[in-house]
Amino acid sequence: MTVSVATLGFPRIGLRRELKFALESYWAGKSSLAELQTAAAGLRALHWTRQKALGADILPSNDFSLYDHVLDTSALIGAVPTRYDWTGETVDTDTYFAMARGTQGAASSAGCGHMHDTTAQEMTKWFDTNYHFLVPELSAGQTFRIASTKIFDEFEEAKALGYMTRPVLLGPVSYLMLAKAKAVEPFALLPQLLEVYAEILARLAKLGAEWVQIDEPCLVLDLSETQRTAFARAYSALATRGPKLMLTTYFGGLDDNFDLVTDLPVHGLHLDLVRAPDQLELALEKLQPHVLLSLGVIDGRNIWRANLPDLYWRLKEIAAKRDLVLAPSCSLLHVPVDLALETSLDPEIAQWLSFAVQKIEELAALARALNEGEDASFAAFSASRIAAVARQTSPKIHDPAVAARLAALDDTAIHRPSPFATRRAAQQERLALPAYPTTTIGSFPQTPEVRKARAAFIKGEIDAAAYDQYLRVETRAAVKWQEEIGLDVLVHGEFERNDMVQYFGEQLSGFAFTRAGWVQSYGSRCVRPPILYGDVSRPKAMTVDWWRFAQDQTELPVKGMLTGPVTILNWSFVRDDQPREASCRQIALAIRDEVQDLEAAGAAIIQIDEAALREGLPLRRSAWQYYLDWAVECFRITASGVRDDTQIHTHMCYSEFNDIIRAIGAMDADVISIETARSQMELLDAFASYAYPNEVGPGVYDIHSPRIPATSEMTDLLTLAGKHLLPPQIWVNPDCGLKTRKWDEVRPALTAMVAAARTMRIRGAYDGQ
Repeated sequence: MTVSVATLGFPRIGLRRELKFALESYWAGKSSLAELQTAAAGLRALHWTRQKALGADILPSNDFSLYDHVLDTSALIGAVPTRYDWTGETVDTDTYFAMARGTQGAASSAGCGHMHDTTAQEMTKWFDTNYHFLVPELSAGQTFRIASTKIFDEFEEAKALGYMTRPVLLGPVSYLMLAKAKAVEPFALLPQLLEVYAEILARLAKLGAEWVQIDEPCLVLDLSETQRTAFARAYSALATRGPKLMLTTYFGGLDDNFDLVTDLPVHGLHLDLVRAPDQLELALEKLQPHVLLSLGVIDGRNIWRANLPDLYWRLKEIAAKRDLVLAPSCSLLHVPVDLALETSLDPEIAQWLSFAVQKIEELAALARALNEGEDASFAAFSASRIAAVARQTSPKIHDPAVAARLAALDDTAIHRPSPFATRRAAQQERLALPAYPTTTIGSFPQTPEVRKARAAFIKGEIDAAAYDQYLRVETRAAVKWQEEIGLDVLVHGEFERNDMVQYFGEQLSGFAFTRAGWVQSYGSRCVRPPILYGDVSRPKAMTVDWWRFAQDQTELPVKGMLTGPVTILNWSFVRDDQPREASCRQIALAIRDEVQDLEAAGAAIIQIDEAALREGLPLRRSAWQYYLDWAVECFRITASGVRDDTQIHTHMCYSEFNDIIRAIGAMDADVISIETARSQMELLDAFASYAYPNEVGPGVYDIHSPRIPATSEMTDLLTLAGKHLLPPQIWVNPDCGLKTRKWDEVRPALTAMVAAARTMRIRGAYDGQ
């Protein structure tokens, strides 16, 4: 019997974010498409070489993407919405990036026609991760055909370098389940889609592909009978049409879908044993011996080092009886590239960690021991064992004071003193805001100059006084400009903040930070998630001084800006030695302290962002209520210690609200702002059957696209919002922070947004509202 090592996908961005810089240079017109393609090919070659050298036997291709792998799939099968005026044989680069980013009256190259002011496709979170994908759009009369050669080109590219890869392909059923379809039932499109998939597989076989990794992550979800039937139909049609199929599942267990999967005529099955370790026994019982079993034994979602000796003893007997493939639980897209770059990390904490490179090394050591005996990996096993013991016994992990404070929590900490109606009256008297009040979500552009000043300060090239003075100039200018265009509630711009989670984590105990631990969020956008390794507390105030400085510049209210505990948790690499809800409550108490300090300093409006509330929702509905109960409680812990006339805002990203709207209501924020621009206010359908009692800011400006919306477009969106919300409930704001945009995009967009609000006020007065 043989144990081999596979990777399901490698980080695309490069060791030093080379892809990010190549993309942004191309988008800015500073480099050519040929230069972008050369940079991308160089990264792919480097990644294949690196993985092979680390000990991977089975390498992926088509895991690389210039923006998003779901968008790549849409391009592959020609699922291009009509608004992009695509008429070519293959999806060209202009069309591809228009689908991702929208266009602003831009003339495109041959094959794409002339695209005018065109919105991007909707973007949402990839299951319960912080990675964003472009939602496929399907419609009546939808046709499919092979419209991109990327999957074939990259297979041949690897082959020319001497690597026989296993191409990665998003499965047809998951693709349809992730898509949004208008005027058509998605699974009515399955027969035609399967014809194209069969053609793709046959073409890969002709090129020499022996295996294809076909990802069906939706198999870990609750499935309807229609969806179950679709899986059975799909794989009956595809299993004999080309290479062997490694059916790949991840982010959870198959559970009640296990029998469905074991009946599919595939040649291999990958299981996530990190999220669902119990399914190994079921697999051994139910899988036919000829089905190659791929075990996701190393965590592809988190950065903690595996306990190799424990894994060895768990797998030793199994490896003696059947061939196995060892792999990460999912693609390594979700972790940083290489721990070796982290020369500034506390060495004690660093020894507990494992990034993409180290995870492949762990897999190789485990496979070597299973193939040759434990002594073959003696050094790796010894280091693993020492690190596990050190982490369990480290005094850095536990703080008795934090435990005592948690134990003392009672119901008074999670309820505001008065109901919303009473609070609203007090807030109106204090704030005197107009109808359709305007504000932004918090951040303003982090320009190259801002980033350069921060880098100079970090490197010691300027001192703290000079850096502080620079930030004051930027903040003062931002406040003045907001006054000039007529915003009603201002923000200070967050020029001092590197990231909405990192900034707070750096000032809380229990967090560690990387220098190069970048992870792709979407496109060229990368984040460095904090590492939550121990108990959390707040040593001192974190935001009060900058709020006070900004408020001193104006008579208008300036929001205090905080990140909520659920978002800090979900956007961090979280310790795995205690329940996530315990860590979240610790963070909530720390943020509660900051809320109360802001109120004491005079803040009338405090925004506690919970951008990631929904992405933490378990994938199985049976586990939802438990998560929502503690997540809502944690938010309320932060917000419930203030007076009635202090207005609490929150912001949420990419949330499908229909199924959790009552939980959002239970948060009892005075105002929530949500992202609705890309969906044309469709997300507000949640409010059709639930009379949301508080106030809502439905985003009218899509900040994830460089296009600048017109006043009329935003007015139309506000009119649509009026179908589900009463005018006194509606705020006017962008759908997210403006950190990643440029000032020449932000200035006209926000000016148009203020004009849209004024138009709605005039209409309201005319209509007698």
